[in-house]
Amino acid sequence: MSPVAPPPPGMLEARMAELTGRHVPFVKATVVRARRPASARPGDTALVLADGRIEGFVGGVCAEATVRVQALRTLRSGESLLLRISPEETADGTGEPVVEEGAVSVSNPCLSGGELEIFLEPLRPAPRVLVFGESPIARAVLAFGPVLGYAITSVSGADVLGAGTLAGTRAVVIASHGRDEERLLIAAVRAGVPYIGLVASPRRGAAVLAGLGPELDEEQRARVRTPAGLWIGARTPGEIALSILAEVVRAVRSPVPGADDAEGVEAAAVAVPVTAVDPVCGMEVAAAEAGTPYSDAGGGRQWFCCAACREAYEKDPARYARAEAETGAGTS
Repeated sequence: MSPVAPPPPGMLEARMAELTGRHVPFVKATVVRARRPASARPGDTALVLADGRIEGFVGGVCAEATVRVQALRTLRSGESLLLRISPEETADGTGEPVVEEGAVSVSNPCLSGGELEIFLEPLRPAPRVLVFGESPIARAVLAFGPVLGYAITSVSGADVLGAGTLAGTRAVVIASHGRDEERLLIAAVRAGVPYIGLVASPRRGAAVLAGLGPELDEEQRARVRTPAGLWIGARTPGEIALSILAEVVRAVRSPVPGADDAEGVEAAAVAVPVTAVDPVCGMEVAAAEAGTPYSDAGGGRQWFCCAACREAYEKDPARYARAEAETGAGTS
């Protein structure tokens, strides 16, 4: 098989700019050291998306399998990592990855003999928060944006009702004191925004939600936080804004199940990566349909580091099923 050529200069940079502009999380993987024989060279770069797809080049399919697993973990944690891949046994002799501060060493038996060191840099978009209203509380929420590092933006009701405005939004705060509240709440709930806060008194907030009965069911109405904010005894607009943003932070830092578009998943909503063991070579691989070969030939889905291992398995699934039963390997 001929080696895969790295993408033309500028292509990955353009793709990175596109993903960043769409608030899509990804990992930039850069080869910083390569020991021959290895198909990758220092400076080779790839992007790893939340669904396991790899765009670019950081080595052959077996190296890619290891990069995919570790990159998805860094995407979840948000911490950069130096990944060392070698065909030799890891230092502790157990065959398990050796984790150090800021680095992990992985034994990859499929490599052709060379070694790779790859820097994994998760690039997660700033959580996007939309604020509706021109009240003192709304202005105070907006003022906290630079401090938190969140992308907090003031928008009007007409803006949010436009196509695609709520895509990628992690929180909506409605502090418009009765203006366009119902339409905004319905749009945010139906768009699946993780946090929706309505600034209102308990009595008025309950009345607003009750009025949404014909449009939203009970479960959907329960997703609206009103009065918005954690209870901290807040009284001033600044204190109330702080309580609201504390509640937003809690929502942003919590995983959100179910996403229709794997590219559109916000950073905090990236699923915990599911891994499996290749029954042929014993490598840990990501159970991700977008990038990992798999087979249902043995009656249950098996994942592989490369097509060659899948072909070997499909010739005699029963053989590998017996070996798997003896070792207890499986998806985790």
